[in-house]
Amino acid sequence: MPTIRLTLGAASAVLAAGTAFAAAPVATTAAPAQTDGAASHAASGYVPNERDKAQNQRLQKQLDAAIAKAAENKRLGKKPSVQQAVTVYYDDSNAPSFDSLIDQGASIWNSRVSNVKLVETTGSGADLRYYEGNDSRGSYYYGDGRGNGTIFLDYNQANTYAPLRIITHETGHALGLPDRYTQPCSKLMSGGGPGPSCTNPYPDSVEASEVNTLWANGFVGVAEFAKVG
Repeated sequence: MPTIRLTLGAASAVLAAGTAFAAAPVATTAAPAQTDGAASHAASGYVPNERDKAQNQRLQKQLDAAIAKAAENKRLGKKPSVQQAVTVYYDDSNAPSFDSLIDQGASIWNSRVSNVKLVETTGSGADLRYYEGNDSRGSYYYGDGRGNGTIFLDYNQANTYAPLRIITHETGHALGLPDRYTQPCSKLMSGGGPGPSCTNPYPDSVEASEVNTLWANGFVGVAEFAKVG
């Protein structure tokens, strides 16, 4: 697919030179319209806000249930029913300016978790799709937190915050993690909470363990879709 590939170093150099992502070619296919019917609960940005509260509560509930199930299985001596990683296929062809960074983000997650694997594809076989453009709400994830949905990457936000951190953070939502804006920069899911100076794109060991717990039994399915930043 035709694309502009930016390595992490190259992306940093572009930003340092003052070139905005808005100058990059816009994706030929617009992000699909969201149909959650509750914009005040569904729309959110990468920075702290109240609009994603409902979705974060859903993701936290999923996580709490997975942790409780893992604890119960450990008590009973049960092993996970899935013995190999679940594959989540992603398509970044509609986010050409961020292509290389999206691939780096997938590699970061793949190097830190074992029960789910992100694999690039194109076409109808994708579970997770990335888009780019301008949106006053900033970057966000729209999906069920089970590997399905879309991630929108906002140009303006990528010129203010570290784009690779934005990508891995939003991908973390797709893997089931909620926002934790009040936590430090060392926590990937703190997102834009620590401010633009935070560039850490890596989940810590606790976040990685939570994702592994969520996917230990083949975390696949369709649930309620909503946006989360």
